[in-house]
Amino acid sequence: MKQRGRKLLRGLMRICIGVATVGMIRSTNVYANTTNNPLQDINGGAASILDALDRGDAQIDVSSVLKDESGDSKDDESEGHKSDLVMANVVNSLNVREEASEESGKVGLLYADCGGKILDADKDWTKIQSGELIGWCKNDYLLFDEEAEELAQSVGRTIATVDTDALRVRKEAMEDAGVWGLVKRGDEIEAIVEDTTDDWVAIDFEGEEGYISAEYVKVEFSVDCGETYEAIEERERREQEEKAKLKKNLGAVAVDAPDEALLAALVYCESGNQPYEGQLAVASVVMNRVRSGAYPNSVSGVIYASGQFAPALNGKVAAQLSVGVPATCTQAAREAIAGNTNIGGATHFKRWSGQPGVVIGAHVFY
Repeated sequence: MKQRGRKLLRGLMRICIGVATVGMIRSTNVYANTTNNPLQDINGGAASILDALDRGDAQIDVSSVLKDESGDSKDDESEGHKSDLVMANVVNSLNVREEASEESGKVGLLYADCGGKILDADKDWTKIQSGELIGWCKNDYLLFDEEAEELAQSVGRTIATVDTDALRVRKEAMEDAGVWGLVKRGDEIEAIVEDTTDDWVAIDFEGEEGYISAEYVKVEFSVDCGETYEAIEERERREQEEKAKLKKNLGAVAVDAPDEALLAALVYCESGNQPYEGQLAVASVVMNRVRSGAYPNSVSGVIYASGQFAPALNGKVAAQLSVGVPATCTQAAREAIAGNTNIGGATHFKRWSGQPGVVIGAHVFY
């Protein structure tokens, strides 16, 4: 992190939890309330936003926590920290305990690259708050002050949260530019910091760079945070429920032999280099469209619909039909026709580049 006289990170961090379309976003918000517009600093990257914390009204100096009643340090090695930011310094995860003891009960996990706020400390342990997780961590596995800031800068994200009912995503940072689509209130989108200005926040919108008006979004820099064991159990339960929904049989569809072969050929052209689960997912997209009512009600109608599957429209599917396809592609087509699916009712897929959805192999299904 470039210093150039930069003050160390201070300020009371607010904690926020967000839920994405698929999975959870665990984040610790490190932008404190301030009268300054955070977008004025955003082009400076994470470090500039971290600087904004010094201008916040609520500040914590934890050095008093590390001193005894006389005001002297308890130990030469336990000087007070100048920042209330703490980051995990582990490969996978760190146990967070009820008390400052290895014999104390575990209350949750602080994951690698996750951060939190210092609440209390002694020579060997620090009490932190990270999301809803509050407990004690051993100092050997934590980073403080400049080291914590540097890690936060490298792993954190700048998130724009939409604060209006519907917001146009422009193709350029101009009010009269074309529109890629819409985002809605509450949507959390990672900003492209280097292309963001005072008036426009740059975002990735379905693989295209777009711009949303800064007037209608809340921009915050955040790092991931830990989870309590209760939250872990609840998340795992929901994940199992969602997985079960994705694999629920949707009912067989009557398909003749030529359309079955056509579907198998499309599966090969779109996902022949993918694992079997990816081939089944592509076949399921076609069958979900057949069932939908918003698309043609036949396999051939769906596959040859205008502007949909490029291999069908450029002749690759027809060419593959003449030479046959691997058995796995035929099996995937038959399973999908029988109603089996691993993507629920998803009707679209594309190459995955970070978008929300069901990710299988190189594709995301949504």
